[in-house]
Amino acid sequence: MSVQHFLTLSDLPRETLQGIIDRAIALKQTPQHGTTHPAPLAGQVLGMIFEKSSTRTRVSFEAGIAQLGGDAIFLSPNDTQLGRGEPIEDTARVLSRMVDIIMVRTFGHERVETFAAHSSVPVINALTDDYHPCQLLADIQTFVEHRGAITGKTVAWVGDGNNMCQSYMEAASVFDFQLNVACPEGYRPDTSLLTKYADTIHLCTEPKQAVAGADLVVTDTWASMGQEDEKKKREQAFTGYQVDHALMNLAADDALFMHCLPAYRGMEVSAELLEDPRYSVVWDEAENRLHAQKALMLYLLGID
Repeated sequence: MSVQHFLTLSDLPRETLQGIIDRAIALKQTPQHGTTHPAPLAGQVLGMIFEKSSTRTRVSFEAGIAQLGGDAIFLSPNDTQLGRGEPIEDTARVLSRMVDIIMVRTFGHERVETFAAHSSVPVINALTDDYHPCQLLADIQTFVEHRGAITGKTVAWVGDGNNMCQSYMEAASVFDFQLNVACPEGYRPDTSLLTKYADTIHLCTEPKQAVAGADLVVTDTWASMGQEDEKKKREQAFTGYQVDHALMNLAADDALFMHCLPAYRGMEVSAELLEDPRYSVVWDEAENRLHAQKALMLYLLGID
């Protein structure tokens, strides 16, 4: 029997993803679920490989498995032989004989694909340069909690055509919503993905066009991890792409605002909008990483 991994949203059918989101919502309502006896993941170990550092990813996964009765092992580049040049294939083969499930946060998406291809246990993509599917589970959960099903809605992406944008493109296809994408020239998503998801993606020339009538407006930092040396250049390129109240006023009356964090107030989002509970649900969105990933781990480990 083949092992089920979660590297992109497309790895699972829509019905399964919806089931994971529904379970995440239920887990959120019963936070002590993991303290029942026996706890659902008692004796299970999560291996956490971080080649990119993170606050939310580490805490949400580590706290999540603990709440379900399992344990986690945190591995930075200094803690594994990957940092000394061991082939990914070898690390995957060995580590997957010692733990029950693995999450990998890394740079090139091909690294997590290679790892999964040689792992005998489920592998979760906790972020690569191309995709961030765990964040999308949390984002969809957040929208469902506040506004109901996202199917048939319009989502506006404003900013860099990065891994979050590309996962939103995938989500639009899976969950059947319209995605308006506004990115500066030279910072658009991968052209092959724009072609692949052309039926649900509308590439806009400016933020106002993307946001008009949208039910959800999403942005992210203009310079992702590893792009710090491009910060000044990117700030210039993204002039006019800040999401603020003036831009949100073009969206639907009950539109929500999301940002996966960390947020840079006064850059991609105004401080006033980020802190405005009429629109901003970023704190619920951040918390939901915990619940969505708990539900995901339970599914991948076959726990009902």
